[in-house]
Amino acid sequence: MLTRHHLPVSVSFLSTDFPLWSVVETAGTLYQKDQERFHLLLMEPELGKWNQIQGLSAFPDKNSQSSLLSVPPRRRLLWLEISPYRVMVTMQGNGSSFSYRHYWESGVFGLSRFWLQDETLTSGQLCLRNYTRHLKFHLHPIPQSLRIDYELWSGNSQLGHYLLNVDIGD
Repeated sequence: MLTRHHLPVSVSFLSTDFPLWSVVETAGTLYQKDQERFHLLLMEPELGKWNQIQGLSAFPDKNSQSSLLSVPPRRRLLWLEISPYRVMVTMQGNGSSFSYRHYWESGVFGLSRFWLQDETLTSGQLCLRNYTRHLKFHLHPIPQSLRIDYELWSGNSQLGHYLLNVDIGD
C-alpha cells in the first residue's frame, strides 16, 4: 500500500448562491487502499500564535469570557475517502462540539450529517440530503485533484448549490 506523508493540500469550498467561500491550505497524508481508492488525512491548520489572540478579548475580568481564551482550540482531523465513484468526508472533533460526515456519489442523493454536542456531552444530530451533480477525480498515478458539484436539501427545500475542490500537490 502506497503512503505519502506531508503532501501539500488545498481545500476550497464555495457556494454559488450565497456569499460563502473558504480556502484551507495544509499538509496531508495519502494512503492507497487499492488501485482506485485512497484515504487522505488532513489536520486542521493552526490559527497562528495563540498569545496574539488572547490579547484581543473585550472582557478584561478574569472570571469573564477572556479566561476561556487561555486554552487554545484543539485541532481537528479531516478524513477523506476518495475514489472515482464516491467520496466520503468526515470531520472528527478531537474534543470539539461539532462533527460532520458527507457522502457524495455522482447522480445520487447522499447524506450530510452534522453532530452538535453541548457541555453535558448530550449529542444532537442534523441530517440533510445532498444531490451530487458532478464528481470529478483526477488520478495520475495518485490523486491530483477532486471536484464535487452538489446541492444541499432539507425535505423539498434546496439549501444551495456548492462546489468543493481538493488539490493535492507533490
